[in-house]
Amino acid sequence: MAAGLLLAGCGGSGGSSSAKPELKVTGAYMPAPVTSDMAAGFFTVTNSGGSDTLTSVTSGLTADVTLHSTKDGEMTEEKSFPVPADGTLDFASGGNHLMFGKLTHQPKQGEKVSVQLHFAKSGTVTVEMPVKSPTYNPKTGH
Repeated sequence: MAAGLLLAGCGGSGGSSSAKPELKVTGAYMPAPVTSDMAAGFFTVTNSGGSDTLTSVTSGLTADVTLHSTKDGEMTEEKSFPVPADGTLDFASGGNHLMFGKLTHQPKQGEKVSVQLHFAKSGTVTVEMPVKSPTYNPKTGH
């Protein structure tokens, strides 16, 4: 009986928490840092399957990459971020973001920074994050 219930939870399409996450990372970018010791990173995770959790981020640019949320103008370091089933997790200017500290070098506009996003269920997803102008805004393209 239990096996039948377990199998029933695996079938069907998306939505349920037992479904396999189907992650796609888009819109990744890093504004060119204005100092040599700190940078930020942004992207969107779209999930067309079951829920997952972003647990950490690593990069060859630094051993110090942290996850942050921003609420009411206050930045807070987070241990992880949920990726909802059939939903999105946004890292955008003024909201959730990555902080890169103690950089090995100051990335310049036009470079790409390789970033590894570590998820609880989906494993590691590597993203090439293009370095844009310091004032880049994806809504305007400038």
